[in-house]
Amino acid sequence: MGNLVVRAAKAADSPAIVDIHVPARRSYYEGHLPETELLEWEQVVRATGYADRIGRPGRTWLCAEDSGVVVGFALVAGPELLQLQVRPADWRRGVGSALHAACVDIWRAAGVPVAGLDVFEPNTRAQGFYVRHGWREVERGGEPSHVRMALDL
Repeated sequence: MGNLVVRAAKAADSPAIVDIHVPARRSYYEGHLPETELLEWEQVVRATGYADRIGRPGRTWLCAEDSGVVVGFALVAGPELLQLQVRPADWRRGVGSALHAACVDIWRAAGVPVAGLDVFEPNTRAQGFYVRHGWREVERGGEPSHVRMALDL
C-alpha cells in the first residue's frame, strides 16, 4: 500500500464505489445466485450508482484511498455494518482492516454497545475476516442463507 487514507465518501466517489462493489459482490455470489440475477443487479447499480445515497441522514459512507485511488468502501447505518467492500486486487493488504477500524470508531463515538452485520453463508473469506476482528456468529438462516454476526464494543 502506498498512502492509505480512510475518509468520508462524497457523491463524486459513486463511480469508484460501483467499480469496487460489482466485482466484490460477484466474488461471493457467483455460483450461488443465478447469473441473470447477478447481471440484473449489476445493470441497475451501474445505471443508478450511489451518488444520491451518499450523504443521506442516518448512514455513513466511508472510502479507503490508496495514493488517491478509491480501493474500498464501507457503509454504516446505526449499529449495522451494511457494506464493507474492497477491490479484489487489494484484498489482504490492510484496506478492509482500515475501513473496519473506522467503523468501530464511529460506533464507539456513538455509544453503540453491540454492532451487527449479515454475511452470505458461503462467503467464508469474509466470515474469517470478521472473526479475526472480534466478531462472533449469533445466527444462521434466511434466503439466501446468511450468517448474523455481532461485535461487542
